[in-house]
Order: sequence, then structure tokens, then C-alpha cells
Amino acid sequence: MARPFRPFAVTRAGPNDHLGVLLSTHATSVILAATEGHEGEGGFHTPSISDFFPSAILFEGTIFQIDRLWIIRIIATLVLLSIFVIAARRAKVVPGRFQTAIEFLLSFVRVQIGEEIMGKERSRRFVPMLTTIFLSILAFNLTGVIPGLNLAGTSRIGLPLVLALWVFVTYWAVGIRKHGLGGYLRSNLFPPGVPWPIYAILTPIELLQLLIIRPGSLMVRLVANMVAGHIILVLCFAATQFFVVDSAGTGLMFFGLLTLPAGIFMTLFEVLVAFLQAYIFALLAAAYINMSLEEEH
Repeated sequence: MARPFRPFAVTRAGPNDHLGVLLSTHATSVILAATEGHEGEGGFHTPSISDFFPSAILFEGTIFQIDRLWIIRIIATLVLLSIFVIAARRAKVVPGRFQTAIEFLLSFVRVQIGEEIMGKERSRRFVPMLTTIFLSILAFNLTGVIPGLNLAGTSRIGLPLVLALWVFVTYWAVGIRKHGLGGYLRSNLFPPGVPWPIYAILTPIELLQLLIIRPGSLMVRLVANMVAGHIILVLCFAATQFFVVDSAGTGLMFFGLLTLPAGIFMTLFEVLVAFLQAYIFALLAAAYINMSLEEEH
């Protein structure tokens, strides 16, 4: 018979166990005392959903309201456009390192996303769209790890929603153009080779997928990853600030030696996540468009 789980079971303790309890109790008391001492004085900053809704800077209370996140998006857009304008004007037959990096990104989207999913001929007309999606998301994601900006432009639902709707309209438009409205709905909602009674279950699911699940999977995944990344980074660096600076003299500086490397590691990890999320969004966009062009699904 398995032993029942007892989270507060009393066990026989040795002399070292008593010492460990005393030390852990003392450390907890010090941390709580330090936290209380800095409460309300700009000490430890706990991340919250309000970080993604900063105060308005211009046009407060209107549909044109501009806050810090909008300014971050504008900066990212201007930087991205400037990079490609400069690359286009300085293009040479023998590329330098800057031109090579730009051409690598463009080739990556064309080959690894477009041609890999849709084939060389079919992907040609959609490469500009996929490239715009990939580079825009990458630029907006990276603002979350840039000092002074520290907030991803995709961490609020509006921008991912616009990009997801672009993909949604595109795969419906190309599917209807090729198959007609009736043919497109029939091929998606009533896939061949399925017993008729199964359509009572399958057809509503397929309709839900066309209308909600596909665009929802694009925007929710992107927003969730950017929000989670921001919260983790704020926790690491706010904890470092608190332990090293705000709690000086309380014996908590040691913990800063743990939170600072963790923050640096998570920053590098967020750069990887920024690239992966841009890649996944563009990859799924290509897959959804390609499914609309297929004869059978």
C-alpha cells in the first residue's frame, strides 16, 4: 500500500536539521524585513499587467491615444525602414557584411519559410507578405531587450491581431479565388473520405478552425511569449536592483549574484525567442495560405 502524501508530516530530525531550520528562518526574516522597509519607496518592482498599459503621452482618452508602447513601435518601424533604405541604396555586386546580413534575412524567409512550405512557384507571390510579417515581428520583439525601450511592441494584442487578420483575409481570399466560395467551404468543411455521420462533429470544428483557431493561434502565441518574457526579465533585474542597491547592508547582496546572471541569461534567451516567434508566425501564415490553395485538406 502506497504511503499517503503528507506535506506537513513530522519526521525525526538530527542536529543539522535544527540548524538548517534556524538559518532558513533567519534568512526569511531578513528578506521580509528588507522588503517591508522598502515598500512604497521605489524598492522591489513587481511586474504586473499595468506595465503593458503605460500612461498616455498624447491624446489621452481618444482613439488616437499615444503612450510609451506606441512610441516604441514607431521607433522600431523607423529603424527597420531606415535599415532597408540604406541597404537598398548601398547595394553592391560584391556585398559587404551589412548587405550580406540583410540578404541572409531575405533569403531565409524566401527559402526556409516560403519555398519550404509552399514550393518555389507558389511561394513567389507571397514572399513580400511573409518577409514583411517576419521582419516586423522580429523588430517589434527585439525592442523588449533593448535598454531604454524594454517593452516588446508585440506584447499588447493590437499589433498581433492586425497581422493575424491580414493572414486570415489572405487565406480566405486566395482560397475563394481559386476554388470559389462554395468549393472552398466544401473542401475545408467537408473533407473527402470521411463517413457522413462524422461530418456532424467535424464540420463545426473545421469552421471554428477557419474563423477563430487559425488567427487565434497566431496572435495568442506571440502575445503570451512576449508578456512572459517581459515579466521574467523584470523579475530578474528588479530583484538584482533590490538585493544589490536597495537592500545594501542587510546581507542580501549575495542573492544579487544569482539574479544578475539569471537576468543576463534570460536576455539572451529572449533574443532567441524573438527570432523563433517571428519565424513561427510567418511559417504558420505560409502553411495556412498553402492549405487554402490545396485541392484537398
